[in-house]
Amino acid sequence: MKPPKKQRLSVYLDPEIMASLADYAARRDHSRSLVAEAAIASFLSPDAAERQEAATTKRLDQIDRRLSRLERDASISVEAMAAFIRFWLTTNPPLPESAQAAAKAQAGKRYDAFVSALGRRLAQGPALRQEISEDVDAGHKQE
Repeated sequence: MKPPKKQRLSVYLDPEIMASLADYAARRDHSRSLVAEAAIASFLSPDAAERQEAATTKRLDQIDRRLSRLERDASISVEAMAAFIRFWLTTNPPLPESAQAAAKAQAGKRYDAFVSALGRRLAQGPALRQEISEDVDAGHKQE
């Protein structure tokens, strides 16, 4: 016995959807009809909502992990900055009045050099947080 013959369906699609369908079918080397049939079957599938919910949950979990890493990185940055400022303030005595003008001029040059170095670092580097974790790991292995 032959399997039942497929039935024809005529559908009207917006031009953007039709272009997307044609593009997807061409990339997958399938007919538009096969792609449309699979999409309709997926849409009508009883577990379509569950699959969509699972995909959404997976994406939200990825976003949550990224936000957690951002929070951790921001916390490390704040702590590093606070430690540096505390160290700098405790180790550098205030300058006498007579040396402050020269120090301000020198500070401007040093700041410009810092900004240039930071720009180069951001353009090429490994991230500081990556280097810190590598340094910490290496320190623990040496102990």
